Amino acid sequence: MHNQELFKLKAELCKTFADPTRLAIINELRSREKLVGELAQALNVPQAVASRHLALLRNHGVVKPRREGTNVYYSLADPKIVAACDLIHQVLLNSLTKNRELAERLTA
Repeated sequence: MHNQELFKLKAELCKTFADPTRLAIINELRSREKLVGELAQALNVPQAVASRHLALLRNHGVVKPRREGTNVYYSLADPKIVAACDLIHQVLLNSLTKNRELAERLTA
């Protein structure tokens, strides 16, 4: 696979994380699998909204469904997703700290 193709695939995967609702879904699924209704209630969004975001996450291999009778449970497809989100969180915190320090120096 050429670098450009790989970069495009990475960009597409990263786009799936570029939405607050999808990040909240990932956060909700870090501890256990959940039903669509449980996710919708936890996020305070309509079930249709949760379903739409789950479909996108599923299509990009971020979550996986498991049927049990008429229920569909969703879980993270790879535990490394939690580690990736935690790493992004740390990078954000570091950036905010550095920006605050810079702002304080510039206004002093």
